[in-house]
Amino acid sequence: MNIIMLGAPGTGKGTIAGILSEKLGIPQISTGDIFRKNIKEGTELGKLAESYISKGQLVPDEVTIKIVEDRLNKPDAKNGVILDGFPRTIVQADRLKEILKAKGENVDITINLETPEDEIIERIVNRRVCSNQECKAVYNVVLHPPKVEGKCDKCGSDLITRKDDKVETVKSRLEQYFTSTSPLVEYYKNEGILYSATVSKTINKLGEDVARDLIEYLESK
Repeated sequence: MNIIMLGAPGTGKGTIAGILSEKLGIPQISTGDIFRKNIKEGTELGKLAESYISKGQLVPDEVTIKIVEDRLNKPDAKNGVILDGFPRTIVQADRLKEILKAKGENVDITINLETPEDEIIERIVNRRVCSNQECKAVYNVVLHPPKVEGKCDKCGSDLITRKDDKVETVKSRLEQYFTSTSPLVEYYKNEGILYSATVSKTINKLGEDVARDLIEYLESK
């Protein structure tokens, strides 16, 4: 099963994708994680990606598409994947369709997450992530704090704040999302594979709740 996670930064895509990955036994592929790993290692890709990400801009299509195509050809992706952060443009969506078609596959469901903008900003600036790239657990110091301040519950590694989790960068990323990525909602709606859900504390429904609903929905199909 191939799943796409859509939604502005901070809507809970990573949290939900992680739960689905564990339940369905398919890998979660986050382009953001791939870029951050390369940035940390100081690779040429990392330097290129950082020049865009640090300004709240999207990495160019041709770079992102090549990375995802390579990742989809890894052995662990043979039974499907959960794509978190890709596609982000119509160009990427069209290319993904071509890549999957060549493998005899297609996108089975696109999950679109919606959250009020003020909640998104509050959530991101309070977000902390595990510094262990093998773990990648995500916390929120207000909504979902770790048991021990600054330490990951799962592996004990230090929790860090991402460089791009600042108010100014978040606002730029949101503007970029609504310009370039939100048209994908209509794109996948027309494909007949869109599942939309609201993630918001105002309706007492957070990522874990939406993930449970999704698992029930997928199991009923």
